[in-house]
Amino acid sequence: MVDTQFPMTATRSTIPIALTIAGSDSGGGAGIQADLRTFAFHKVHGTSAITCITAQNTLGVNRVDALPPEAVMAQIAAVVEDIGVQATKTGMLLNQAIIETVAEQVSNFNLTNLVVDPVMVSRTGAQLIDDAAIATLRDRLIPLAAILTPNRYEAQILSHSEINTLEEMQAAAQCILELGARAVLVKGGGMKGDLRGIDVWFDGDRLEILKTETIETTDTHGTGCTLSAAIAANLALGKEPFAAVQLAKNYVTLALRYALRIGQGQGPVGHFFPLIESENFDILPS
Repeated sequence: MVDTQFPMTATRSTIPIALTIAGSDSGGGAGIQADLRTFAFHKVHGTSAITCITAQNTLGVNRVDALPPEAVMAQIAAVVEDIGVQATKTGMLLNQAIIETVAEQVSNFNLTNLVVDPVMVSRTGAQLIDDAAIATLRDRLIPLAAILTPNRYEAQILSHSEINTLEEMQAAAQCILELGARAVLVKGGGMKGDLRGIDVWFDGDRLEILKTETIETTDTHGTGCTLSAAIAANLALGKEPFAAVQLAKNYVTLALRYALRIGQGQGPVGHFFPLIESENFDILPS
């Protein structure tokens, strides 16, 4: 017997669409997995183009395998040509060939609401991609970005300067904007003391210092991915860039408050808080 509780067909939806171009995290804490969760909790339909596959968990990354650039190109084209995209974010692109391919597709399809998380250096300062890939990211992809979100160490590379103070963060943001992005958010997660968690925004007109509540937790895996994905989701929803960043920072702060104590190492931020805080958390029939 066919269950007729739900219709067998559905009309086309006008729900916003966001695209993440990033790597897969088998532990589910960062990358594509975190991005799609973030999109969903913003009521934005998430699509993806996977650049690499990682074998990782809360203890670290055991293996990384890059997809062929042609596969990345085909994924982007498949999404944009059929479904359409209101905003796009990039994460781990891994190598020079993939970065060049992504930049070409962004230009070819005129993906203007682009958030570039320039995954070059970890929050602890470890370089994640080689110098040739960094140069291609700087010269080819960053000039296409609506918003660029470097962490402290990435901002140091892009601005060719040391960053230890708020004033140096502000100077770096102004310097990095000259690379062509329409706005820069220098993230302070890797800063020390009172500067930890303070971000600096610069779009050529306004220089803003952004700070939210500091959440004391060691389970912070996926914060960078989540932030850039939340910014992209808000852009897809029609928010102005600065407002999108403010809302995204609030989302990450709440996700940190509900960070998941899983695995034996650094757990991920928790994306379930809208459900946890909702009276309708239990969605299954009793």
